[in-house]
Amino acid sequence: MNEDQVSTALARLFQEGHRIIFWNDPDREFEEGIELLDLGVAKLLKVDGLPQLETKIRIERQEPEQLFVLYSAAEVPDPAKDWLLDVRLYGRTFRADRASILHGELGLLDQTLRDHLKLRSKFLANKDRVARLQKLVHEMDRASDIDRKMLAVIARVEQPDVLNIVTALMSASFVVGLQSEAELWNEVEKFGLAEPFWSFAKIEFGYDDPAPSLRSLLTRLFVTDFAHFAGSEVPAALAHLCLPRNRWPNAGVCLAQWRDSHTRSEAFDRLSDLVAGLVGIEKWLPSMPMESLLEVKTFEVVEKYVAARLRDRILETKSAIKPAEVKAIASRRQDGYWADPERGGDVSHRKALHGVYEALVAAADLFDLRNKFGEGFVYSSAKDMFDAYASELWRFDRLYRDFISAADRTEAEGWDILKELKTAVEECYVNWFLQKVSQKWGSFLDGGLLNDWKLDGVRNQQTFFDAKVAAALEDSVKRVFVIVSDAFRYEAAKELIDDLNGRFRVKASIEPMLGVLPSYTALGMAALLPHAKLTYPAAGEPVLVDGVSSAAPNRTTILGKRKGIAVKADEIREMKKEDGRELVRPYEVVYIYHNVIDARGDSASTEGETFEAVKQAVREIADLVKKTIIDKLNGAVVFVTADHGFLFQDRRLDLTDKNVLKDRPVGTLVAKKRYLLGRDLPKSEVAYRGQTSVTAGADGDMQFWIPKGNNRFHFVGGSRFVHGGAMLQEIVVPVVTVREKEGSSRERTRTTQVPVTVLGQTHKITTNRWAVELLQTEKVTDRRKAVTLDIAVYDGPTPITNIERMTFDSASDVFEERKRRVVLSLEQRTYDKKKPYYLVLRNAASEAEEGRVEVSINIAFMDEF
Repeated sequence: MNEDQVSTALARLFQEGHRIIFWNDPDREFEEGIELLDLGVAKLLKVDGLPQLETKIRIERQEPEQLFVLYSAAEVPDPAKDWLLDVRLYGRTFRADRASILHGELGLLDQTLRDHLKLRSKFLANKDRVARLQKLVHEMDRASDIDRKMLAVIARVEQPDVLNIVTALMSASFVVGLQSEAELWNEVEKFGLAEPFWSFAKIEFGYDDPAPSLRSLLTRLFVTDFAHFAGSEVPAALAHLCLPRNRWPNAGVCLAQWRDSHTRSEAFDRLSDLVAGLVGIEKWLPSMPMESLLEVKTFEVVEKYVAARLRDRILETKSAIKPAEVKAIASRRQDGYWADPERGGDVSHRKALHGVYEALVAAADLFDLRNKFGEGFVYSSAKDMFDAYASELWRFDRLYRDFISAADRTEAEGWDILKELKTAVEECYVNWFLQKVSQKWGSFLDGGLLNDWKLDGVRNQQTFFDAKVAAALEDSVKRVFVIVSDAFRYEAAKELIDDLNGRFRVKASIEPMLGVLPSYTALGMAALLPHAKLTYPAAGEPVLVDGVSSAAPNRTTILGKRKGIAVKADEIREMKKEDGRELVRPYEVVYIYHNVIDARGDSASTEGETFEAVKQAVREIADLVKKTIIDKLNGAVVFVTADHGFLFQDRRLDLTDKNVLKDRPVGTLVAKKRYLLGRDLPKSEVAYRGQTSVTAGADGDMQFWIPKGNNRFHFVGGSRFVHGGAMLQEIVVPVVTVREKEGSSRERTRTTQVPVTVLGQTHKITTNRWAVELLQTEKVTDRRKAVTLDIAVYDGPTPITNIERMTFDSASDVFEERKRRVVLSLEQRTYDKKKPYYLVLRNAASEAEEGRVEVSINIAFMDEF
């Protein structure tokens, strides 16, 4: 170091506020040239040979404001013989070698660390590394603290704790397989930090190997994490790969933090898979009960195994299924790691695993619903059965849709895990539910319902305009919007009102109408329009509304008689606010036509996407109602309805699903999969015969045939998606009424997440595994939504336990059923029993803190052995 560097270093110390600087130069490197140094306003005192009392009086009494450099060519005297010890303690020590300069720059108080810094000269030779180290170092740090923080600099982590360093090094060191230890580890060795690293590994994890390696440590961390969270003894073949038991919590916390890292989770996934293959985890799982694996998140193969075992349990117990138990397990696994799509990594895999659990829950609920009805359905009247469908039986259709939709995502990954369960679900839904429903409902059709197509207290579809739209206008509503979504069946509309009430400040309600027969588009669309009379022309098509064709191009003409207009959903959705308002300003009635479900379902090439189309329709209609009609067009009242519903089964149909017609009956004008239209049609053994004058109020002597049950006349153009018949899924037509809330009512419709609180008044952790009870204080409703929390104990910003993700989604009125228990494993280290630590509940989606509770930690000493 030259004179200019020394002068600069001394000037910096004075600028930091030090008045007295002691400079001991036992090697006499600067003795001859010290007089030439530029010290600015500071004075140089060569204290060798000067009486120490005289020096003390001068700097403290005679010149108490003066800056001094006290230079000595000797070593620092022993404290017992140092007359200037008190001055030295409030002054600043300076050395003119690199280690001493760095010692000063790092702000360290322990003078013995200069020798340690010399050992780390290679690391300290780089200004960027030194600058990053300065941000981490504390003045009271020891040699081990310095080494740990140097490792943090190499690993490029902001928090210099050992667990963070380990995960960062592991993530970066095994780029290809488990054989390579990449450049980052080479830096650790080059800078002499390998030995400290293994020392930390021994302290934190109990890893003590004569020939340590990252691969060996990695393997033991993963196997130990697996063993730690498994509820039973680890298989003997894996026991030798476990770290010492008293360090299992640290391994668990380490891997939990690794999984929780947005930047390193992909590396975790890759290395987890490699270690699972290396130690053969898969072959040891069958010897372990499923319950013992419910908290394990170490390996994806464990996730697949748990899902498969849960599937088997459902199949084995479907006649006495307990859906709450299935949901509890599924929800716990979905909140875990491998089945949570929000965790990053391979998102498609995670979505597929999430879908597996969704399918399992839907199947359990479906079997439970089926068990509720025993051998079949018992209703005394068509009205009772219609009401039962509107209140409960629609859930069969929803659960079947939920299962098939989730199973489709799983099958897209090429997995067969749900194959056997899917067969059982098809058996339950198609061969039991649809058949039982068709038999019972068919008895009412045979019993005279087709001759008097009315149900007490239920509106017929052809009365919709007068009963709903005209009535709203008479009730001082300025403008009514009607969304007509093709094939939007009742169970989908139930999902829509949940979505509307759950996402927006609106009030949505639903009621069923008795749809027209046959339940096909042309007749259903005509029935929804304002009219005095519906008529069938001689050719059978199109249906006439007061003498005008009801085909799409003429609907504005028909609505115009009632100050109305017809528009397409896509067109009005894309309009700017001003253009949309200008369009609807002259009108009292706006019909918006939406076609997603029928457009995809009624085609052989796309009918397999029917349930995907239903989900899309729900999203689009909800946004159309709120974001377009209410927000952009100032709509106050919106009705959502459909021309008809539909039947769908995922299983391919065969000849047993077909009512074979050798020849079309004489008089047939229109022949489709689920209906025939004609005049003077004969009676049939395989079909119901009716008159549209009765079932739709249509003139023209038009008759129809519809196949009994859920059968088809033919399969042309696709066979799994059909409508036109009289099954409840086809003719229970929804009417959703949506009104925007204002004022105090609007505030009552504000959507919030359910609150969660920690039970107990005081919280003291006395063992390394701590169980805490949480309470969801309110049930989930339309306005109170489920919340997913990340739960852990923190020391400042650093988690000292595993981070557990848990979803609170109970809709139960029972207090006890809304309790959840979470088990946290405490990192094995020394804790200050007088220091406050905090149990933190953090929103998994927003990362906002939802709750914080102070805890104390007082681990009994025997737990440390």
